[in-house]
Amino acid sequence: MSELLVDFITSLDGYASGEGWPGFWGLEGPEYLAWLGEQPKVTYLMGANTYRLMSGFAAGKVPSGLDEFRPEEEESVDELTRASKVVFSSSLAEPLTWANSTLVRDDAVESVRAMKANGSGLLSTIGSLSLSRSLLRAGLVDRFRVVMFPVITGVTGAERIYDGYPDVALEMIEHRTFDGSIQLVEYKPRVLERPPLGAPA
Repeated sequence: MSELLVDFITSLDGYASGEGWPGFWGLEGPEYLAWLGEQPKVTYLMGANTYRLMSGFAAGKVPSGLDEFRPEEEESVDELTRASKVVFSSSLAEPLTWANSTLVRDDAVESVRAMKANGSGLLSTIGSLSLSRSLLRAGLVDRFRVVMFPVITGVTGAERIYDGYPDVALEMIEHRTFDGSIQLVEYKPRVLERPPLGAPA
């Protein structure tokens, strides 16, 4: 059976990106980059918006306001290109042009449920906020990992990650600090039907 990881890279205030900021907010360090390079092989899950964005980067398109990718960003995109990717979309047309990408038009939740039951290895979301939210609501997420960078993007932040999420209890299973400033926290999530009303008597 496969394991599903929802994996986010965020500012401290919970944004997935910020207008005018480079990848990793320009704050990645050698420890963090080394850790990224040590991650096991995964199959990435994404929706149409993330596919359009990331495949554009792979084709050489850089984010607005930037002249070119830094070497660290180029390597990250190259690794994604080499990885297996499953894209859930009813609007994209086949064939997908980004290498190693498979288009799935069926319901994402039921498709991932089947992938988990019938597969092995690790499945991981990348970006795709609405997909991640749907998979969490359905109780399919085994691990919820957040890497928080030491920046607050209250003015320029884009894509608030947790808007629309259910209430979730999180049991910490790992934590780590990279380069003295980047914080990783990893949890086992449990979706709550309702918040606790108080401690038992």
